[in-house]
Amino acid sequence: MDFVRPHMDPTLPDSYESALQELEEQLNRLETGQLTLEEALTTYQRGSVLLQYCQHRLADAEQRIRVLEGTNLRDYPSP
Repeated sequence: MDFVRPHMDPTLPDSYESALQELEEQLNRLETGQLTLEEALTTYQRGSVLLQYCQHRLADAEQRIRVLEGTNLRDYPSP
């Protein structure tokens, strides 16, 4: 799944940290067992989007580190 920059898509968080915080909140909502089926499905779906976003941001950070650890330091285009 390709992600656009957060400021271009209002449904995506502004940062990894805010995505992780929202993901934790979604998980807490699911764990209460107080959601209707439809609410649980919507919450799960949002959590899935947030998880993919976090994974993408971590993979991007890992790639940036690989570039920096290389013999030639070079600029890495920002996401």
